[in-house]
Formats: sequence, structure tokens, C-alpha cells
Amino acid sequence: MASTTNNTKAPTTPISGLQLPRLIPRRHQPPSSNPTLVPPTPPLPSPPPGPLKFTRPTRRILSPHDHAIFINSPSYTLIASFVFSLSESVRDTPVSAVKADDLRPGVQCVLNILDEVEKVVERCPPIDEGGSRFGNKGFRDFVDVVGKEYEGWHRLLGIEDPATIDEVSTYFLQAFGNRARIDYGSGHELNFIIWLLCLYQLKIIQRSDLQVLVLRVFVRYLALMRLIQSTYYLEPAGSHGVWGLDDYQFLPFLFGASQLLHHPFIRPLSIHQSLTLEEYGAEYIYLNQVAFINRVKNVEGLRWHSPMLDDISAAKSWEKVEGGMKRMFIAEVLKKLPVMQHFLFGSLVPALEGMSIENGAGEDEDAAVVMEDGMKHVHHASSWGDCCGIKVPSSIGAAQEMKKTGGEGLRRVPFD
Repeated sequence: MASTTNNTKAPTTPISGLQLPRLIPRRHQPPSSNPTLVPPTPPLPSPPPGPLKFTRPTRRILSPHDHAIFINSPSYTLIASFVFSLSESVRDTPVSAVKADDLRPGVQCVLNILDEVEKVVERCPPIDEGGSRFGNKGFRDFVDVVGKEYEGWHRLLGIEDPATIDEVSTYFLQAFGNRARIDYGSGHELNFIIWLLCLYQLKIIQRSDLQVLVLRVFVRYLALMRLIQSTYYLEPAGSHGVWGLDDYQFLPFLFGASQLLHHPFIRPLSIHQSLTLEEYGAEYIYLNQVAFINRVKNVEGLRWHSPMLDDISAAKSWEKVEGGMKRMFIAEVLKKLPVMQHFLFGSLVPALEGMSIENGAGEDEDAAVVMEDGMKHVHHASSWGDCCGIKVPSSIGAAQEMKKTGGEGLRRVPFD
């Protein structure tokens, strides 16, 4: 009998122990177990009722224990609320949206005071120091004149009580830089915001003024500080060279990201387009600040002189940028001991019971206590001088000196 061929395939035997993972659509993936959440904006509290016992602000964060108390205090919440409320008040709003009729008398008076400060700059020219790009000692003359005239300026705000002026003006006098070091940084910028917060606490500024405070007052302060920086070559305070967000400022990036939140065509990557910076810089603080940085750096390209800004420009949306700036403000300012150990507390921004008093108490045994410009503060082994930073020449000073020499005869130095 003839044999027949069987063409039927035998069933395949599954490989023992092999299990393919179940496919999960990306949209159904569970969130990360430890997401980095955008800090919420706490409700802005109303100004304190009743009479206050005004006092000159002093340092109260002298140890990690003090800092931990502060992080859980009403003042921590008040500062975060005020800064984030300012930012949210300008969402999707260009600078030109604020008209002259929108300025209440208290806000106009603040602008007038900044005009007076600019006149002091004109009266106190820099000293000829032979082309030095470090801080110009003429800045100390400027600070001394401001220190003589601030009382009259505060009376223009309707503040007559000497104790009230003494408390509020402490933040104002700290807002333009350090007289001894001739430097300026985001801590001085924060003091300006706290000065505005004190005026809010005194009901000179209203909750309805928040948008105007950013788009008129803060923009005016920013222009004033650029004039002061370019006149006296203020050194960056606490600079970490090119790896920092900016040598001097932080809040222009937070407020500016909020302005651009849902812009129809300006994207984070647009900061690399010089035409966009030129055309829209006057309307949007973020773009204006990037354009200013480009002008004062002597290296072309954000990738080289501002790599952090270059990295941030890769974000998909301004919502991502705004959220990142909020997280940075909390993590790198309010929750950073080397920064907050210089913060001053009075009655309008009070310290909690249990926080040290600036008389030598509360110092950590594992920290080095140093005297800097007559102020005792703490250097921890892990802080790498975050409070005082590295003494570096002013990039603005370098740019100004290059203009004087026509771009020749100026030797580059690190961190320019």
C-alpha cells in the first residue's frame, strides 16, 4: 500500500516560562509614585487688623531648626502667596495692557520713589578705576545718599510714624545691592518684593493692584536695577557662573512665563529668535530679560553663556516653564537655608516663637560661623558658599568696558 504524505502542521509548543508583558496604552499609565508637583498658590491673606508694634527687622533663621520652623510658619505661606499671586495676576497679559488710568495713588507714589532713586544715580557718578570690571566704589556713595533720603520718600506714601518707616524701609534699603560687597542678586530682588508686601500689609497697596505692581512697578524696578548694574558694575551675589539661571534676577522668568502662558505663537524655543526678542521684548518680561542677557554677555548664544535658560527653552509649553519656576522659587529660595538665613523678620512679616534671636544663639555646632560685612551667618559643609558665592567680575562691567575700548584690549576672564 502506497504511503501518503501528511501536510498538516503539528501544533506549536509554547516556550516554557515565557510570559509577554501586557501592553498598556500610554494614556492609561499610572502617574509616577513620586511626582514633582507644582506648588499651589495659597490664598493671599488680608492685611493684619488692629495696631501693630513695629520693630526693625532682624535675622531670625540662624540654624536648620529655625529654618524648619519658618517653612511651617504663616510668614512662609504669606511670602509664597504674595509672589505667586503677583505671577498669576499677569497671566496672558502684556505690559501695555496697563494704562495710566489704572494706577492708584499708592502705586503712582511707588513709581515716583523709583524715579527719585534714579536721580540719585545721576548725582553719584562712578569712580574711574582704570577699567576694572569689579564693583565700582561709587556705588557706596549712591547707597549713602539713598540712606539719607528714604525717610522723606516713605512719608510720601503716607507713612508718618518713625517706627513704621524704620521697619518698612529696611527692606527698601536692601533692594539695590550690598554696600560693602558692591554686589546684587536675587536676594536683593526679593527684598524689593517684601517691601511691596509691607505696603500691602499697611493697606497702601490693594489686592486689586497686583497686576499693576508687576507690569508697571516691577518693570520699572528692573530697568532701574539695570541702570545701577551698568553704572557701578555690581558683581553677581552668590553667582555660580554660567550654570545659574541669571547672574542677578529670578522673578522676571516667573512673571514672564505667566505672561506668555497661552500665547498663540510665542513658544519657549522662541527665545532663540532675535527677531522675536526685538519685536516682543517690550511686552513680555521673559523675552526682555533674555534680550538683556544676550546684550551683556561677550559670548554668542544662550547655550554657552546661559545653559540653564537654553535647557528650559526645550519645554513643550509655557505652563511647564511657569510650573518649573514656581518649584525653583520654593526649592532654591524659601527652602534653602544658605539663602533664607539672610532674610529679615519684623512685625509685618513676623518670625514664629522658638526661632533664634540674632545674638549668637541658635548656631549649628557642625557649621562654620563667619562674619561677612558685619553680619554673622552660617556656612555648612554642604552649602558650598551658596549664600556668598564666588567673587566674579560683572559681565555688565565687561560689556561696558568693551564699548569704551571699541572691543579691543580687554582680556576675557572666567564667568564673563
